[in-house]
Amino acid sequence: MRPRASYQRSGSAALVTIERPERHNAVDGETAAALLAAFERFKADDDAAVMVLTGAGDQAFCAGADLKAIDTLDPDAPGGPLGFTRLPSPKPTIAAISGHCVAGGLELALWCDLRVATTTSSFGCLERRWGVPLIDGGTQRLPRVIGTGRALDLILTGRAVDAQEALQMGLISRLVGPGEHVAAAVRLAHEIAAHPRDTTNSDRRALLEGETLPLAEGLALEAALGRDRLQTAHDGAQRFARRK
Repeated sequence: MRPRASYQRSGSAALVTIERPERHNAVDGETAAALLAAFERFKADDDAAVMVLTGAGDQAFCAGADLKAIDTLDPDAPGGPLGFTRLPSPKPTIAAISGHCVAGGLELALWCDLRVATTTSSFGCLERRWGVPLIDGGTQRLPRVIGTGRALDLILTGRAVDAQEALQMGLISRLVGPGEHVAAAVRLAHEIAAHPRDTTNSDRRALLEGETLPLAEGLALEAALGRDRLQTAHDGAQRFARRK
């Protein structure tokens, strides 16, 4: 039997794939548990600098919760009903999207730092049509990514947007041709991993934790985290000085 989620390494990237293409990669309880296990494996994998999350096949990244198995999902799970959406990642994450990225699937993509999508992708809070609430971070992350007005448009109407509109509103970070999403996301992961990782992770943490703080507190957080990276900065400055 195919695992509900797989974990593979591609150099410094960890590729986590939702393995339910016959259900548009919708998440049931078993899949949520597999996703959580894959995320914990990524966190413990010191050689994996960036996680790439995708769905098997080209038809769907993830259609969200499997409504035919909704009773197998735990709304009070510490990691969130879909596995890990209520848990912070200590390292960068990228969603590689093809086809439908809707409902809880959109919430999984929003959990990621960056989103690489094909021109065939579509996005939306389609759970609105069935009275299913956004409880995997969508109401909190969507406005942080695209702004309150646009987030309210998607959340209240439940309408779907195509890849071009998603790019224009800042919902996706990179737009690629059909079938190119995973390779493009892995290349982006390697680009990120090529930089000194401790400083990359520290600056990422300063941004994510500081964005909801008053400016003075955010600046203090940035200064404290940056001070811990001074040796890395010194080493980098020496490498720069030796360049011809």
